[in-house]
Parts: sequence; C-alpha cells; structure tokens
Amino acid sequence: MSAPPRVLMCPPDYYGIEYEINPWMNLQAGTEPAVARQQWQGLRQALTNLGVIIETINPVPGLPDLVFTANAGLVYQNLILLSRFRFGVRRKEEPYNLKWFQAHGFEVELLPEGLFFEGAGDSLFCGETLFAGYRFRSDARSHLWIGDRLGVRTLPLELVDPRFYHLDTCFCPLNETTAIYYPGAFDDYGRTVLQDQIPELIQVSAEEAVSFSCNAVVVGRVIILNEGAPKLARTLQDRGYDTCPLPLTEFIKAGGSAKCLTLRLDGEEAATWRTSTTTLTSQLNRGRVQESSNP
Repeated sequence: MSAPPRVLMCPPDYYGIEYEINPWMNLQAGTEPAVARQQWQGLRQALTNLGVIIETINPVPGLPDLVFTANAGLVYQNLILLSRFRFGVRRKEEPYNLKWFQAHGFEVELLPEGLFFEGAGDSLFCGETLFAGYRFRSDARSHLWIGDRLGVRTLPLELVDPRFYHLDTCFCPLNETTAIYYPGAFDDYGRTVLQDQIPELIQVSAEEAVSFSCNAVVVGRVIILNEGAPKLARTLQDRGYDTCPLPLTEFIKAGGSAKCLTLRLDGEEAATWRTSTTTLTSQLNRGRVQESSNP
C-alpha cells in the first residue's frame, strides 16, 4: 500500500495585497481576510477528505505571499531545490523556507547565484519529463541547471502572457500522458513542444484560463480547481475524472489558486497521487458540509 500524499500549506493569517508584482495584484482592490481564510480552509478540508496529509509552515507578518507554498522550491524524492525569487519582496521568504525544510529532514540545495527559479510554480513533471516555464519569474538557465542536477529530461517553455507568469497558471499534468493547458500562454515553439511530447492535451479556453482553471491540484483521478471553470470540469468528467470546484477568488486577486497554495512534499516527480477514489463522492460532500459548518 502506497504512503498517503503529503503537501505543505501556509495559513493565510497575513495574506493580502501589499505590493504589485503581477497583473492580477491591485493595492486599491485589496482582499477580504475572513473570506480568504474560509476559502483556504475549504481547500485544506477537501485535500484532507481525500487522504492527503497536510503539513504547515508558520505564516510571517510582512510576507503575504508565503501562503503560496508551491513557490518555495521543487521537491524531488527527499531533495528540495529552494527557490531564488526574482522580486526582492519575495526573497524575504527564502530563509523561512530554508529553515522549515532543514528542520523536517530534507536535503536542501540552493541554486547558484544569479539564477532565478520559483519552484513548483515553474517546474512540473509530466511522466519522466520536467516541463519548465521561464521568462517572467524563472530563467531558462536555471531549468537547465536543475535538469543536470536531477539527471532528468527538462524542456524549458517560454511564457508570453504576463497574466500567466508561472507555468502552473497555464499548465497542469493529470497523469503521465495527459495535461490541461492554455495555449495562449505559450509561444509557437512551446505549444509545439507540448503537442509533440504529451499524447493527450486538453485545451482550456481563454475565458476559463483567467479563472485560473489550470492552477489545479491533482489527487489520483480527482481534480481540485477553482469553481469558475464549468466547461473544463465537464470535459474532465467526460474523460473519467472527478472534479471538486472550490471558490478561491480571494487568492486569484494575487495571481494564485489551488496549486499555488500547495507544495507536494512527496515529490513533484510523481505523475499522479495514488489515492483511492472509491468513496470520492461521500468524501467531497462531507468536506463541503464541514466547510459550511466550520468557517
């Protein structure tokens, strides 16, 4: 029997819009802390109901984006390649991430100076290949270094739409041969690479891409995604997947959704999480009841 999946999350105690480093952030619009906490708890509960073990890193005042744990680094087996953020406001997160992973028994490695890399936000495995987004946050050179360090095939993909500044905002592997993606986020070469390398690509419309529908969490054949993508949800259901749409609007205000709020501690190299979905419907329903009764 395989071990249960594990993810790292950070409570949104200090989450908010304190600066603008992507097109989604708006200091004047701000966020609603009570709603953000309720939405975060709903995601945590949905994962817990699916058998996922949640570990947490303590929130820190002045680090509103620490909640987006996917950006902390890339976990491969028991190794964490820590992120080196492009923007100074996020570099302040790095020592807290370093301390957490050192305290929890991970082998920690830093990229060479001068290379920018933003973790699982820009590096996702589909099968044995690491697909890596670059331009807005991570460097192509950093991905090539990571590929050599891990000894894995790495394919850098240039992102061309600043709204989709991380790979995980426009691309989500579902298993070893299937992924969802928004074509408009990539240049012609990137689209060709994806079409050539992944047998089953599910296109997301521009309308639903801006609802961060690609920023989903995969647990076996269950896809947890923002509730603003009904067309994608139907497509996934037609292909035999179960979907769990959740309201995550407060985090979209900062340019993130379900995937951004989680970091796989059991290794990004696993194509899918091997979690039984036999009692999926009852588990998800129970989670929604608990969420509504425990805001």
